[in-house]
Amino acid sequence: MPMLKIFVGTMYGGALDVAEQVKPLFEGAGYEVAILENPSLDDLTAPDTDLALFCVSTTGSGDYPGTFANFARAIAEQSPGLSSLRYGLIALGDSSYGETFCGAGRQLDELLEGQGATRLGERLEIDAMETFMADDAALPWVEAWIDTQQLKVA
Repeated sequence: MPMLKIFVGTMYGGALDVAEQVKPLFEGAGYEVAILENPSLDDLTAPDTDLALFCVSTTGSGDYPGTFANFARAIAEQSPGLSSLRYGLIALGDSSYGETFCGAGRQLDELLEGQGATRLGERLEIDAMETFMADDAALPWVEAWIDTQQLKVA
């Protein structure tokens, strides 16, 4: 059974809630799923990582939440890169913050791309000003992501 790792960066639990809500969709598609709240570079680069999903909230002025900043720094220092990584990204933010809306997710996406990783599909950006429950936007996106990227492993 292939492994999907969901890497969570959250301050108040919103991104973790999204991860927990989408987990059964991936299990139904044939994946073993691990949710990692305090991920390390070893979690990401381990040979058992077949697919990654990042669920990342933005704090402050477009910053990574809590310990996720250390994880992102480790990714930036990774060499020779992450060319074998396939991933999806769900960014959570608040559009009332203007240009820093979903800043952590956007920065992470650029960082992963710069390391040679391949994003499958488009990044989902969830706006707290428009969507009270982030999983209301995440669940249909993940269902479509699994279908359009042909991720089912039945």
